[in-house]
Amino acid sequence: MRRTSFPDRVVSVLGQEIGAGLHQPGATLPVEAALAARFGVSRVVVREAIKGLVAKGMLSVRPRIGTRVREHAAWNLLDPQVLAWRVAGLHSPDGPAAGLIGQLMELRRIIEPPSVRLAARRATAEDVATMRAAFAAMREAVAGRGAYVPADLAFHAAILAACHNPFLQQLGSALSEILRTSVAISSRDPQDRALSLSLHEQVLIGIEHHDEEAAEAAILRLIGLAGAMLERVAGRAVGPAGR
Repeated sequence: MRRTSFPDRVVSVLGQEIGAGLHQPGATLPVEAALAARFGVSRVVVREAIKGLVAKGMLSVRPRIGTRVREHAAWNLLDPQVLAWRVAGLHSPDGPAAGLIGQLMELRRIIEPPSVRLAARRATAEDVATMRAAFAAMREAVAGRGAYVPADLAFHAAILAACHNPFLQQLGSALSEILRTSVAISSRDPQDRALSLSLHEQVLIGIEHHDEEAAEAAILRLIGLAGAMLERVAGRAVGPAGR
C-alpha cells in the first residue's frame, strides 16, 4: 500500500475543507507559516501541497495577494479527488449550493443513457456475465451479505466497459464519484435499496436482450430515483438544471 506523504495529507485536509465550503471562493488562505504550524510540517511541505491544489484548479497564488480559493467553475471536477471533495460538501451545512445536485444528475443524464444504449448494442456474452456477477453481489448485499456500494460501482463500470469505447471508460473514474455518493445515500434506506436493485435488473435485462429502448428507460428511472434521494438527504430543492 502506498504511504501518504506529508504534502498529500495537507492537500487532502485543505481539499476537503474547501470542498465543504469552509473556505469560500475568493477567500484567502492563511500564510505558509501559519499552515505549517497548524499541520506540524515545514513550509516546503505546505508549498508543495498548495502547488497540488493549484494544479487541481482549486487555488491561485499571486504576489502581494496570497493564496485564494478559485470559483467552482475553475476546479478540475473530472479529477476524482476534487469531485469527491465537492460532492462530500452536500453533507455540510456550509457546503455547495443546491444546484450541485441538479448538475450531478444532469451529467448522469448526459452520459449514462447513451452509454447504456451503446452497451445494449455492443455487449458481448462476457460483458453481460460481468454485469450479472456485479448484480448478484448487489442482490447479496441487499440481503445483508456483502457490501452494496462496491458492487453497484462494479455494475456501472461494467456497463461502460461494454461500450468498448476507451473515452467513456476514462470518464468512468469521475462518474464513479458521483455514483458513489448516490449509492451511499440510497443504500441507507432498505426500501430505496430494493427499488434501486429492481431498476438495475431492468437495465441488465435490456442490455442482455440488446433492447436499447428498454435499457435506456430503466437507467433514466434509476437516475431519477437517485436524484430524489440526494435531494431528500441534502434537504434542498434541486435547481432548474436538474429538473
